[in-house]
Amino acid sequence: MNDPFHLIQLSDLHLFATDEGRLLGLPTAQSLAAVLAAIRNRFPADALLLTGDLAQEPVAATYERLATAFGDFTCPVYWIPGNHDEPRVMLPALEHPPLRGDRQIPLGAWQGILLNSQVDGKVHGEFSTETLNWLDEQLGAASDRPTLIALHHPPFETGAPWLDSSRLQNPEQFFAVLDRHPQVKLVLFGHIHQEFATERQGVTYLGCPSTCIQFLPLAPEFSLEPIGPGFRQLWLHPDGTFRTQIERVEIPLTLDFSAKGY
Repeated sequence: MNDPFHLIQLSDLHLFATDEGRLLGLPTAQSLAAVLAAIRNRFPADALLLTGDLAQEPVAATYERLATAFGDFTCPVYWIPGNHDEPRVMLPALEHPPLRGDRQIPLGAWQGILLNSQVDGKVHGEFSTETLNWLDEQLGAASDRPTLIALHHPPFETGAPWLDSSRLQNPEQFFAVLDRHPQVKLVLFGHIHQEFATERQGVTYLGCPSTCIQFLPLAPEFSLEPIGPGFRQLWLHPDGTFRTQIERVEIPLTLDFSAKGY
């Protein structure tokens, strides 16, 4: 009972409907396959968490291929949508084990709450009043359990102006809810395709690398970083403490560094 819960966060897979799909020169299905092979061989986990932008081409065939890619995992694979995803198309493919669409998840002694920050037709994120009220209610009902919250969009600026324009647009409303519930220890997010960490009011906020292309940190304009895909490992201890580290996977980097966006 004293063993930590081992969670792996993957983010921004940007898959296509076929293996030939490439994002700025990188075949995203192959990069994901390399990441999953590393996890299977070296990092067995109690659960996986996919924090959005699972598809670059958000059609049924893409999500069916994603389900196949994770189909042999014995641990649960939880997910939330990102701005590139289409939730109504995701659901039929991603509600069969090991894929789970739960929004409250057991993480050993911890609980996880997964939030949808997507705004239809927009790149930026925003929480609805209904989502924030629901979050407040769930936190109030489980005040005795260390809690991890996950969303797609970062609630903080990263220092890259082109990227920060698409962050969560109402972070102060989000923070106001968290400030009422001291059991919240961690907030995880994706979207920024890079490692990121900061703290606020006793809560640690962590961004995750992508399983495909990486954005150059602090770049004033869109720029790629010549580094391989990554993921985040977390060990959640029953006493509310945690440990985390980023893992990288080496793959051929067939990137279009002249690209001005995607």
